[in-house]
Amino acid sequence: MLLSTDVWVAALIRRAELGGAFAVVARKGDPRAGAVIVKVLNRSDNTARLYAEATRGDGERVWMRPAASEDEPDLDRYLERAIRIDPDLWVVEIEDKQGRHFLTEPVEQG
Repeated sequence: MLLSTDVWVAALIRRAELGGAFAVVARKGDPRAGAVIVKVLNRSDNTARLYAEATRGDGERVWMRPAASEDEPDLDRYLERAIRIDPDLWVVEIEDKQGRHFLTEPVEQG
């Protein structure tokens, strides 16, 4: 990320709100360089997805799904483990009827 994490997170939340979704910082991490995990809740079909920032082999930053499950309790357990490993981690939760993540960077399907 070229921007500090707190500014980037604020922009993501604003994009989600402008798109008609509800977004909130569920956990604040390091304001300058904390990693971010985005949790997307789709209440129309009761699924959830996580997106985490990663770096591809060519150096490009992308987003990927670190957990294949779409069951919210499973993803919450994943987040608990991730926070124990990285206490500077940010968690942004987006609730959207269409399940959109509002990320503008590339998202790897996996």
